[in-house]
Amino acid sequence: MYLDHAATTPLRPQAREAWLDAVGVIGNPSSVHASGQAARRVLEDARERLAQAVECDPIEIVFTSGGTESVNLGITGLWRAAGRDSAIVVPDGEHHATVDTVQWLAAHEGARVRPVRLGADGRIDLDDWSAATQPPAVATLLAANNEIGTVQPLSAALAAAADVPVHVDAVGAFGHIPLSFRELRADAGGGTGLVAMSISAHKVGGPTGIGALVVARDARIEPLLHGGGQQRGLRSGTQDAAGAAAFAAAAEAAVSELEAEARRLGDLRDRLVRGILAAVPGAVLLGHPEERLPGNAHVHFPGASGEMLLFLLDVAGVSVSTGSACQAGVAEPSHVVLAIGRSETEARQVLRLTLGHTTAPGDVDAVLSVLPGAVERARAAGAH
Repeated sequence: MYLDHAATTPLRPQAREAWLDAVGVIGNPSSVHASGQAARRVLEDARERLAQAVECDPIEIVFTSGGTESVNLGITGLWRAAGRDSAIVVPDGEHHATVDTVQWLAAHEGARVRPVRLGADGRIDLDDWSAATQPPAVATLLAANNEIGTVQPLSAALAAAADVPVHVDAVGAFGHIPLSFRELRADAGGGTGLVAMSISAHKVGGPTGIGALVVARDARIEPLLHGGGQQRGLRSGTQDAAGAAAFAAAAEAAVSELEAEARRLGDLRDRLVRGILAAVPGAVLLGHPEERLPGNAHVHFPGASGEMLLFLLDVAGVSVSTGSACQAGVAEPSHVVLAIGRSETEARQVLRLTLGHTTAPGDVDAVLSVLPGAVERARAAGAH
């Protein structure tokens, strides 16, 4: 039973077929001969198809090696282009790709950081956000929290930050909730607003190792990689045409079924949550009760170590996580749970169960059959 789709979701058949077709095309997309131009056509077709799924212009798609690189380029590139007198506005509880990037810029390049508080449900404090996003500054925020699943009020946040460049980390949200780069830019009311958005293939059923940063035509971003000047000079290097084709195929599939899949997964998630709360005394759902990713159930189990629960469930054939997979193997309290006002003890007693396109009702039933017993064992172990 695989309930860790937020970490990575299985490869879609459409993505596998697209990759196999494209990988047989010989040539570097930057070469001018016929083979190179054949590869170029594969690449640019993928860029156009992905742009349609994201609702942006094809030239605004900058392919990267994945979500982490996209976030790094989005934040660091915006801040360096804006000038080092600009502050970086960052909400508490962001993904470690953001947290670690901002901390590095503060420690090594003197960046000033303006934090923004989260409420108990994981949503940003809009008054705090509005006060922090005053020029000179650049800002970043998650579209939806990768751990607790809370969806942020993006339209209101972008309208409040219309005078500063904003990067949105949509890695965990794209393909799961409606997102239009073009419409979100309009929400900024004609100001600077949203200029960059990070997405990743393996979160929507594409392969690992490829992502994209959507960069507005009029955005000023300093590149992190230099070499061949590809992709408007924002990300030099030979582009992965086959990976791009697979990404586009997965994105098309995810977006085309988004509405129906959100209903299906939301119903399964609600059934899972009801079952957990009924069978496990004291269990509490964290995050916003309604404004959350449809496949996300993040639960606090008082008295039970999250690490112990993960181990016991894994032995029973259930794959879940205690937090972001990017921090896998690091036994530390969830910084997201701490950011919503919970204690360090509570932040060590959580599980993230996430559903995806391969999840079936039987998976939920199977998890509910083993989870209560695992919690009892974990609580008993912690009591000694």
